[in-house]
Amino acid sequence: MMTPASSTAARTTNRTTTGTALNFCTLFDKNFLTRGIALHASLARHCPAGFTLWMLCMDDESYAMMAKLSLPNTHLLKISEVEDSRMTAVKPGRTSVEYCWMWSSALPLYLLEKNPTLDMIAYIDADIYFYAPPDEIYRELASDSILIIPHNYSPTEKHRERTSGIYNVGMMIFRNDTNALEALHWWKDRVIEWCYARYEVDSAGKGKFGDQLYLNDWPTRFKGVHVLENRGANVASWNIETYDRARWPLIFYHFHGLKIYMARTGRIKVYPVTVRDRRIYGPYLDALQTAYDKARGIDPSWSLGCAEPLDILRRIKQHIGL
Repeated sequence: MMTPASSTAARTTNRTTTGTALNFCTLFDKNFLTRGIALHASLARHCPAGFTLWMLCMDDESYAMMAKLSLPNTHLLKISEVEDSRMTAVKPGRTSVEYCWMWSSALPLYLLEKNPTLDMIAYIDADIYFYAPPDEIYRELASDSILIIPHNYSPTEKHRERTSGIYNVGMMIFRNDTNALEALHWWKDRVIEWCYARYEVDSAGKGKFGDQLYLNDWPTRFKGVHVLENRGANVASWNIETYDRARWPLIFYHFHGLKIYMARTGRIKVYPVTVRDRRIYGPYLDALQTAYDKARGIDPSWSLGCAEPLDILRRIKQHIGL
């Protein structure tokens, strides 16, 4: 794990071209900790020029475990170290999930303002896993200030756009310039005002859900916003039905809503059994298994983030399905 003083070079080498170090940030609590470890492993594999990953630990348990694991190229942040009075004022009225959503804006803003030499940073949800270098994403961004990615819903999932938004927060890139900082400040202000796990329509007739629907008008609200065209980024359950792997090689998959359980053998299994693509799910389950093995090497009882074990009938179906 890098110390803040030792990471100056890494913070200043992020560019849009390939072959350079990249900067990322993510967040998780104890239940998503192993997802964060798997994300880190995928970046380590697919960022040969180097990377730095800031990890915001939302509770003491996740911070303590990550500090013991001491993963390379990471900075650990305690939530108590980065909270300001505006965030803590509304915290009691938000669930843990809603409060995590608020940091999609607040974390990259905090890091860009605390590190003025940082050229740009990408926010990434912890349940994302890379299968290829992110070079094509940065090539598309070019000299723009902000990158956002559409959900690209398949026809059977298109109805979700009304309540979940046009764009997905899973990965976003922010350059350390006026355009991106303006957007982040505006977004942080909005989630402090309202960020809940329910759909509502405000007095102006605009829908709201969590932090995500605020992005709907960004291409016209802010300058320098690029909407990613590459469909190999942010492949997920809501768009995989129409995902063309031959045309768009997979860059990263978003495992939103994935449920796992730990078998009696200590092996990780995915639930439900409707796994759409073994080539996608297989490597991720292996990475999660490695993450749990690492955590259990420190705490043998670590099984946080797992659902309850399946009953015998479901285990049989699971075995047949996988």
